[in-house]
Amino acid sequence: MHADGRSRRRAVPVTLIASSHAPGHAPGPDGDNAGPGGPAPVGARDAPGDETQARARQVVLVIEDEPNIAEAIRFILSRDGWQVLTHGEGRDALARIEAIAPQLLILDVMLPGRSGIDILQELRGHERLRDLPVIMLTAKGQAIDRETALRHGASLFMSKPFSNADLLAAARRFAGS
Repeated sequence: MHADGRSRRRAVPVTLIASSHAPGHAPGPDGDNAGPGGPAPVGARDAPGDETQARARQVVLVIEDEPNIAEAIRFILSRDGWQVLTHGEGRDALARIEAIAPQLLILDVMLPGRSGIDILQELRGHERLRDLPVIMLTAKGQAIDRETALRHGASLFMSKPFSNADLLAAARRFAGS
């Protein structure tokens, strides 16, 4: 307690570290925040060198069932200028991907209703979405999981937890900025 009667507050440092190919709305009841109008259209940059404005038109869809991880990813990428939408179910994930047509998909391996690997396999057979960059996430960092994801067409495989900087670098690399 300070001499003037105010209580001391201790600062607690917070670091967001998630533990889960071609180039915000309030959450709904299923954890989807795409909103009724869908994402903003993708267009050319307004001014040369204005990467943040260019990224603001790029949509990243995060399909992750753990709310804390989805929010951490949303926070990291939206601070860098991307429009980030989240979805928490595997069962209807492909329909969300088709409806949103993101420039980058971040997909968890283990989801309720359907596995991320199954979604990835179907996505790679989809005419319009087969070249979509996909970053696969998993809490199981075993070599067999990495091999399976890459064999089925993942652009990148990341084990949870991963660093904010690594996630940001991967998003920039695959979303073409």
